Amino acid sequence: MKKITLCFFIVITQTLFSQTKITENQKLAATCKVWGFLKYYHPEVAGGKTNWDKKLFDILPEIDKAQTKEEFSTILEKWVETLGVVPANKPLVLDAKTDLFTKNLDLDWIKRNKLFSKKLSEQLQFITENRFQGKNHYVSLEGEGVRLSFTNEIEYTEFDWTNKNMRILSLFRFWNYVEYFFPYKYVMDQKWDDALVEILPNIATPASEKDFLLAMRELSIKLNDTHAGTFSMKMIEYLGGEKYIAASVKIIDDKAVVTNLANDSLANIDDIKIGDIITKVNGKTVAQKVKELEKYMSGSNKDAALPSIGMVMLTGNMPDLEIEFIRNNLKSVKRIRLYENRDLKRTPPKSTDKWKILENNIGYVNMSQVEKVDINVMMEELKNTQSIIFDVRSRPKYTDFLLHEYLNPEPKPILRLLSQDLSFPGRYIWANEMQECGKINPDYYKGKVIVLVGSGTFSFGEQTAMAFQTAPNTTIIGSQTAGADGPNYNFTIINGFNSSFTSSGVFYPNKKETQRVGIVPNIVVKPTIVGTQEKKDEVLDRAIQFVNKGA
Repeated sequence: MKKITLCFFIVITQTLFSQTKITENQKLAATCKVWGFLKYYHPEVAGGKTNWDKKLFDILPEIDKAQTKEEFSTILEKWVETLGVVPANKPLVLDAKTDLFTKNLDLDWIKRNKLFSKKLSEQLQFITENRFQGKNHYVSLEGEGVRLSFTNEIEYTEFDWTNKNMRILSLFRFWNYVEYFFPYKYVMDQKWDDALVEILPNIATPASEKDFLLAMRELSIKLNDTHAGTFSMKMIEYLGGEKYIAASVKIIDDKAVVTNLANDSLANIDDIKIGDIITKVNGKTVAQKVKELEKYMSGSNKDAALPSIGMVMLTGNMPDLEIEFIRNNLKSVKRIRLYENRDLKRTPPKSTDKWKILENNIGYVNMSQVEKVDINVMMEELKNTQSIIFDVRSRPKYTDFLLHEYLNPEPKPILRLLSQDLSFPGRYIWANEMQECGKINPDYYKGKVIVLVGSGTFSFGEQTAMAFQTAPNTTIIGSQTAGADGPNYNFTIINGFNSSFTSSGVFYPNKKETQRVGIVPNIVVKPTIVGTQEKKDEVLDRAIQFVNKGA
């Protein structure tokens, strides 16, 4: 009798479980993964033989009707079957010396998804093992400038946010671009699967256009990549506004410190001065504004996101905004005007020397100004200095690492590249050769090499700093860099709706990461409020101190 009761209990439990209703969120999350997987793995789809967007639009009404996991799985099983029989196809055999990177590759969901029937999991697993091996219709590594390229996507003449199918398509496209082709997925704060589940409600059923667009923006920021960010013209309005104050600020210690005047005359009208400490904007503290905006501002680390946050918190669509600020230890509240960019008539930046010799025979080089044609003359003038300070806090010009023929005694590897393996989407391959700089030069520069870095050092700037690290006697001084090392790929999700992310991995020769971490300073120096008010360059001052005193 006990055995009969137990068997009855098991049958009832299984029946009830199989009939448990599933949510729209669960269905769409699973559909997104299956749709993207088939797009890049199934020979019929990856080979470009079917309109894959239309196939999605056709199946979404059926997905919507599914009430149980059995009904859902049956729909997907039939969907896969409509693509035809997948022929046995042995995966491409790579050279035995191929160095693979698999930290981003995760297809275990095929087996462990609780919504999938055994048959569906087996179908998808078979496709994995017999995946498409030809030239993928939807992705290539033959782009101009940036190798990664999403190809043959239908752009559509107009993106209508009220069209649910188009909203879902935009999400599915972007999520799978990242899932299979973003090299730094494995170092994101949040698991990409969880990000999909979290963001889906504001894509499937947004309360407004603003909710939808900001949800897509927030999803892209979850990449923790200073290069990443989904964008449309409407987002400017929704993130802050299209008008600006007549000044720039830097966020220091949860305060917004005025560091530059965009237009002296306009700033004078509102009595804005360099060194003013803004503590509140429209009644909210700067810390509250940072918390409010940080999920929408690109940044591989917090320091990298702060410049954008500082700019956006002082924008708007109204004629003015209210600030609370401190000047000369006195706290005041006032309203300051906002201007459209064309009306600001920004004061051109003051011209600066490309290089110069400071007191005590210390060379200084502004790498954002120096061009390849300048290198020979510059190094001839600086060769007898006791030290050269190379400033990489703003984006440097491309000099083909020619500088290191003067700084290095021999060729040195700078970095190791990581690229997508299109024969197995989600897997990556280390480049066989490393990028090098320098040449055999016994008469190389023997003085101290100092490199200044900060949050404005990103992408090629970080690679430039890495190259400097190959020189003997190099010291990095400053604060955390942007941590976005590699080519920035800008792409269209759907017409008028764009995004971007770092498309190739850049690592030190020993495979040590720079993404998110950035270039770690040997001597950490962060700008202070007092230093900013006194118009000091605290990082440069610390570098000069290090040269003169050795500490």
